[in-house]
Amino acid sequence: MTDLFPDGRESEGRGGGRRQVWKISELTRRIKGTLEGAFGSVWVEGEISNFRKPASGHAYFTLKDATSQLRAVMFRSALADVAIPLKDGLLVRGYGQITVYEAGGDYQILLRKIEPAGEGELMMRLEALKKRLAEEGLFAPERKRPLPALPQHVGLVTSPTGAAIRDILQVLDRRFANLHVVLAPVRVQGAGASDEIAEAIDLLNRRGGIDVLIVGRGGGSLEDLWSFNEEVVVRAIVRSKIPVISAVGHEIDWTLSDFAADVRAPTPSAAAELVVKGKDELERRVADLRRRLGLGARAVVLDWRNRLDRASRAPGLRDPLQEVHRLQQGVDLLAVRLQKALAGLPQLVRQRTEAAARRMELAARGRIGEDRNALKHAEAQLRMLNPKGVLARGYSLTRLRGGKILRSAAEAAPGMHLETEFADGTVASTVDSAGGGRDGGEGGKGPELREGAGAAGRDRGGNGERRARPGKDGGGVRGGPETGQAVLF
Repeated sequence: MTDLFPDGRESEGRGGGRRQVWKISELTRRIKGTLEGAFGSVWVEGEISNFRKPASGHAYFTLKDATSQLRAVMFRSALADVAIPLKDGLLVRGYGQITVYEAGGDYQILLRKIEPAGEGELMMRLEALKKRLAEEGLFAPERKRPLPALPQHVGLVTSPTGAAIRDILQVLDRRFANLHVVLAPVRVQGAGASDEIAEAIDLLNRRGGIDVLIVGRGGGSLEDLWSFNEEVVVRAIVRSKIPVISAVGHEIDWTLSDFAADVRAPTPSAAAELVVKGKDELERRVADLRRRLGLGARAVVLDWRNRLDRASRAPGLRDPLQEVHRLQQGVDLLAVRLQKALAGLPQLVRQRTEAAARRMELAARGRIGEDRNALKHAEAQLRMLNPKGVLARGYSLTRLRGGKILRSAAEAAPGMHLETEFADGTVASTVDSAGGGRDGGEGGKGPELREGAGAAGRDRGGNGERRARPGKDGGGVRGGPETGQAVLF
């Protein structure tokens, strides 16, 4: 490294020469010049961690791989050309100059270009674990519990030497000095830290008497906060019977403990402020409630006093018998009205009974007339539909001896015994001859009928000849064979 000391000045002369002491700024500038001259601008690849973007618009973050890390800065002018949103866990390739930040003594890369190279391994692990625990319902909003309004005992799970414990105790002492605090000291980063945090949460739950728990630490990179992303810590928070406030890192940081806890605080100090309200604020609230209670009580007393004054001026209270006398007069008036009503009640009942009887009589007569007309109409219809009425108009009905109706001349056979029904009686006959044809018989004549010897007492003489029997109109029987009339049925 003799090129660092071109003028031959070393930390101590080799041959017993005088000692050369460097100023820090001069040495840093020498180192900066050497690094910039040796490396210049290079491409690097790494995973973004601890990304910050203050109000200035510049971006500050760390690029890391499995074993090392490098501070990176990207100014606002160069950041405007970046097409992707930069975030923790993003694997990127960047081009820039290796330099030294003299004020901090840190070497860094000043990036001018940056492009994505894929998701970082650590962030992919985190997202996969987050998705799996969310599917189990460990982050569900419905399982969140409210914080107690005025807790008396607060449990802390954090490092006893970190900045977080100092911030929390300062806030609690300032806002409520007599609060009881129980600390479960743990490591908050490194190997085995997650197991210690989970055991401390379970220990405080077994101890009992704790109103609320604060679990957290100060800010740091994704690796520094990784203990609060471990599954063992998340499940310990979920099974805690005591409400848990997660206060990990700064406001821009997040861990899986934040999703599992009942309440997330952006910082440890904010967690302490969530636990208790300020003593001054409580005293002001109590004073305000006392004042409002006094005003309300005075208003109620004044209202009742006014009501009592109005009641004392009421006539009923000045002369109570006056109201009694008024009610007695009302009772007497009602008694007189009742007597008058009872006196005229029989006549009223009689009038109403007679009127009802008249209405019933008129209704009965109307109903009888309607029924009579309906009966006449039904009688006329029955007469029209009565087969006897057809016979009375001169038609006849011919049957076989078995009762079957003869509907066609073709159905008649010689020697067949028939019975012809007229409106006023029946005639028995025998078929001498029969034939088909539209007009009946062979020559257009109907079947020749031969009268039998029976029924002499009704429409035959003693010698077997047919005898006309007068009908209702005084004439002889119509429609028989003697008149040459065809049989219709």
